[in-house]
Amino acid sequence: MQLNGEIINCDSVQVYKGIQIATAKVPAEERKNVPHHLIDFIPPEINYTAGEWAREAARKIEEIEARGRVPLLIGGTGFYLRALRRPFFPSPPTNEELRQRLNQIREKHGPEQLHRILQRLDSETAEQLYPRDWPRVQRAVEVRLQTGRQISEQKDLRPQPHESAHRLRIIALNPPREELYRRINERTEAHFAAGLVEEVRALLAQGVPANSNALGAHGYRRVVEYLQGFRDLPGAIEQTKLDVRHYAKRQLTWFRREQGVAWFEGFGAEKEVQDRVFHALADQLFTKTE
Repeated sequence: MQLNGEIINCDSVQVYKGIQIATAKVPAEERKNVPHHLIDFIPPEINYTAGEWAREAARKIEEIEARGRVPLLIGGTGFYLRALRRPFFPSPPTNEELRQRLNQIREKHGPEQLHRILQRLDSETAEQLYPRDWPRVQRAVEVRLQTGRQISEQKDLRPQPHESAHRLRIIALNPPREELYRRINERTEAHFAAGLVEEVRALLAQGVPANSNALGAHGYRRVVEYLQGFRDLPGAIEQTKLDVRHYAKRQLTWFRREQGVAWFEGFGAEKEVQDRVFHALADQLFTKTE
């Protein structure tokens, strides 16, 4: 039994060219067996957005289904998925200087501080957002400061979602927390041993901005700080471990707040988990087409 699928990348770091070691991208050789889309196609100096990804993903879904195949969105960037399911209203281009200042506030004081700022600027939107849902909170702050208008005043400008949004079936994994953290720590050390510092040094030398979205990703941000002299190497490694553990925790929290998510216990590399997920997908696909 086969799903007859093609993969659409739903990871906000894997879209970038040259960002390799800490991304867990499927090797190019393995991609020859199953078509992969929206992976390794954006120069790292460009700040690619969730809205841009959602528009590209919608087009890819149409193309894949027109070939009689099944689109499979793979990756853990919940913000990307939400942009496809509930498109954002038209908003001003990112002000990089403002975003950098807000990033610094978030990193120093935590995402709750951004939520407190939003409460002062747009209390209605703040009431609707979870304080640690920092991507949406931060964007709401940016829009208010850039346009002078609250997001809550612009809801009617939100476009309708792509027609495939109501057909999405979301599957999430829930591995044992202690083992997950242990693997994150081991993988982080493996990335540094594999040349992560050299990769980042080369990207900076090529002119990729240190404050770009690509180099701001987990696994890269602390290396940049090390190369800029703000951290020593052991400190960069340990902080990266902590960053990724916190990110994994936020991912689980994020998807628990999404509607219609089917949860599976275990790690995706386990054959038993793969079989259970595969059969769940196959049952839905074949039931739908009968």
